[in-house]
Formats: sequence, C-alpha cells, structure tokens
Amino acid sequence: MSLATYLKSKLIPADIDKHINRIRKPIGSLGYDPWGYNNEAIKYGFALTRQIYEKYFRVEAHGVEQVPAEGPVLIIANHSGQLPIDGLLIGYALASRPEQPRIPRAMIERFFPTVPWLGNLLNEMGAVLGDPVNCAKMLANNEAVIVFPEGIRGSGKLYKDRYQLKRFGNGFMHLAMKYNAPIVPVGVVGCEETIPAIANIKPLAKALGIPYAPVALPAVLPAKVHLNFGAPMYFDNTEIPEELVTERVETVKAEISRLIDKGLSERKKLF
Repeated sequence: MSLATYLKSKLIPADIDKHINRIRKPIGSLGYDPWGYNNEAIKYGFALTRQIYEKYFRVEAHGVEQVPAEGPVLIIANHSGQLPIDGLLIGYALASRPEQPRIPRAMIERFFPTVPWLGNLLNEMGAVLGDPVNCAKMLANNEAVIVFPEGIRGSGKLYKDRYQLKRFGNGFMHLAMKYNAPIVPVGVVGCEETIPAIANIKPLAKALGIPYAPVALPAVLPAKVHLNFGAPMYFDNTEIPEELVTERVETVKAEISRLIDKGLSERKKLF
C-alpha cells in the first residue's frame, strides 16, 4: 500500500469517499477542472469540515433541499465573521445533503488568493476568485455559486453592527437574469459571534494590504450556527432600467433579512 493510499484510508471515512464520488463534476484526465477544483482534495476538506460543521459549530440547516438539483443557481447570503466560515458551512450543507447533493463554487475575496498556498488550496476545494467574469463562467457551466453581495463590507463588520445588512451590489442580479439562474437566499445566524470585532484599524490594513485589520480575540469562538435556505427566487431577463434591477436586489435582501430574523428567533443560546 502506498503512503497516499494509507493516509487516505485513515483520514477519509469510506462514506465520505463514496458520497463525493457520486457527485458528478466535469474534471479532466488529471483530476482538475479549469478553475482548479480537485475531486480527491475536496474529500480531505470534506472530512475536516464535517467535524467543524457537526461538532464545533453544531450547525442546524433548514431548507437546503430547496436548492435546485441541477442547472445554474446563485446562493445569496449575508456575510459576517471576519473569516469565510459562513461560505464553508453553506457549501458543506449543500454538498452533504442526502438527496441530490451538489458541490457549490464559492466566490472569494481577492485577498485570499494572494496568501501563499491558500489560494491553490481554496481553488482545489471549489472556491473561485470573486470576479463577475468568473461567476458568469460558473453559471454558464451550470454550477451552483455562493455569492456574498456585501463583500468585505459584510465580513469585516463590527460586532455592534451584527445582523445589519450592508449595501448589496447589483452585479449578482444581472448575472441571475442573464443566465436564467434562480436565486436561493440564505440567512446565516451565528457567524457574527465567531470572531466578534470591536474596531477596524484601517491604516494598519492599508499598510499590510489586507481588507481590514480587526481588533478581536485571536480565536474562533464555537457559536452555534443556524442556516435558513429560502425558496428559489426567479427573475426574467427582460430589459429593465437599473433602478428596477435595484428593486429586485432589494427584494432578495429583504428575504435574507427575514431569514436572519427567523434564525435569530430559533436560536436559544449563543454557544
């Protein structure tokens, strides 16, 4: 037995190996797709994420079965928590569902691919640089794509602003209309408490070339996370003025706000 085979047998449970293998992905002969996704690498990530999802954050996910089983789809959620933990948990919820699982692609901020090793690792796990062109290519390839329209405005928000949605850009709506992709809204509750920040040192962030420099505990707290997936929202591709596109974006934003309120009402305790 080779070392690689031995490590795989020890680190990847048989049920995960079987589960990932039954999720079809268009990969090439070398095991990668054009954006770096690797079917074997994700098994290691999946095994680790299972522990984080089930044991550390004790996630409760509701409505994940509403994500369409095939075709292009945009999964739109609120962003929070300094680190992209929310995207990891949403992706695992969809990839691990018993019926018709899908491995989604997550749009990540431009900072992460600049970190040595991290960019390649995230690509192998399905993440893609958060660029409209990349998102369009994913949708054209019939992928499920996780997008956080708040961007760093959301992930870097302070604890005092928790669960207050920041401005949404209109880009995701234009893509949903162009590619006839339903939008599945998601309300994430719990990630705001994982790394609560009380301040952002902007001069330091600028000097280091990072999106933000939060003043927070150097730890990820085990807050219990609730994910509420809403029903798919469909928007036709009729040519409309930009202000009407904005109205559609606000409709999605309002539904995410409702799902956040639902999660907050379901939550019994923070940890």
